[in-house]
Amino acid sequence: MTIGFAADLIGRAVMQTLLIAAPMLGFGLIVGLTVSIFQATTSIQEQTLTFVPKIVVVLGSLVIFGNWLLTSMINFTMNIFGIIPDMIK
Repeated sequence: MTIGFAADLIGRAVMQTLLIAAPMLGFGLIVGLTVSIFQATTSIQEQTLTFVPKIVVVLGSLVIFGNWLLTSMINFTMNIFGIIPDMIK
């Protein structure tokens, strides 16, 4: 296994991780910003008001995108298993 091959493999793994995490992080970010603007507007400083909606939205997005996430992870794993013979050379 060459350094270029390892670097390519690591790059694909990082990209896969970003693709898997992006939906949950994106929706969590949007809800967090919305709740923060609401808190700043109404001067409500309740701590649970920030966490509960984010948890609900992240879990909801996990349910919505779960099939795609699982398929994507399975495909990536199958590709990794497929290139094991190339790693030995």
